[in-house]
Amino acid sequence: MLVGLVLALLVFEVPRQLARRRSSSEIRATQAALHAATVMLPYLRRGLSEESAHRAVEHLLTLTHAAAVALGDRQRVLAFVGAGEDHHHAGDQLLRIQAPAREDHLHVEDQVACDHAGCPLGPAVVAPLLSSGEVVGSVVAIFTRGYELTGDETRTVAEAAKLVSAQLELAVVEEQAQALAQAEMAALRAQIRPHFIYNALAAIASQIHSDPDGARELLTEFAEFIRYAFRRQAPFVSLADEFGYVEKYLRLEQARFGDRLEVIYALAPDTLDARVPVLSLQPLVENAVRHGVEQRGRGRVRIAAERQDGAVSLTVIDDGVGMTAERAEAVLSGSGGGVGLANVQARLLASFGPAYGLTIQSSPEVGTTVTMTLPELTPSEALSA
Repeated sequence: MLVGLVLALLVFEVPRQLARRRSSSEIRATQAALHAATVMLPYLRRGLSEESAHRAVEHLLTLTHAAAVALGDRQRVLAFVGAGEDHHHAGDQLLRIQAPAREDHLHVEDQVACDHAGCPLGPAVVAPLLSSGEVVGSVVAIFTRGYELTGDETRTVAEAAKLVSAQLELAVVEEQAQALAQAEMAALRAQIRPHFIYNALAAIASQIHSDPDGARELLTEFAEFIRYAFRRQAPFVSLADEFGYVEKYLRLEQARFGDRLEVIYALAPDTLDARVPVLSLQPLVENAVRHGVEQRGRGRVRIAAERQDGAVSLTVIDDGVGMTAERAEAVLSGSGGGVGLANVQARLLASFGPAYGLTIQSSPEVGTTVTMTLPELTPSEALSA
């Protein structure tokens, strides 16, 4: 009776323990795969190169459970790891396997061709890598000679290739975004109008004899203004730095307009360390001077900053000629002539999304209020934005 009970317990408990052990093994395998994917992804965000392939290929080996993995472009192996790496290397032809030419061209090789005696490699799964709809390379997962592939291995390699492709797509998007940001910054710098430069230099020249010390100070302000606009710098700066640039611009304009240009500052002290896109405030102020003073001959510009509801709000107000709501919408979209405000709006939306950016409130013959809303960013957050 006791023996029978023990046997019954064994019949019940042993499979349960095996199932538990199998489940634990599966969990460990899943954790290893997740870790491999997490570690691999940042390297591939740099694009497909020998360096990124070399850093990613070992993690692909973990993901696919193959004996060896090759990661290549359309012509050659960029990185190889696993069995056979004593005679398979980066720079080789892609293991005598034609790189996939179509998006759906995932296929299986029954036996990798190799002239090296004793090569342990056998069947391979070749999966395409896609970027912008084009095949740019392959993931080749190779198993040991005589290994019988199943559908699971093929699907795993296919999914790993999709993961790599997704990161390569992001690399292209980031590269395009950086190129666009550089182009937008170049366009904004080009908006430092020759007319303004001429007027600033004329204002300085007019004071050379009557106020030589003042002329020297203005010339210094002008040089620092140009240096800030054209130097290479981080995409985000403190509001204090950006405001210093705006002050230099306004001092040059006040040298031209005299007491016909009144400037009011209302910046809360706790906003000065806020991070703002470089060259984002000056176009708003220049717009206010042009339409609030130039067109009327005199006017007032008010610049304010405050923190509210977890955001930073910058406001530039003028009492100029104003505009209609339709005109304001066209100005922000870039279809209303000029690129200054539209450029700033595009950069804000690209950096922070539709919850932030510029808004314009204006009435003809009354004036215009342009408000820039930004998230509160720490310096480290601004570097990664």
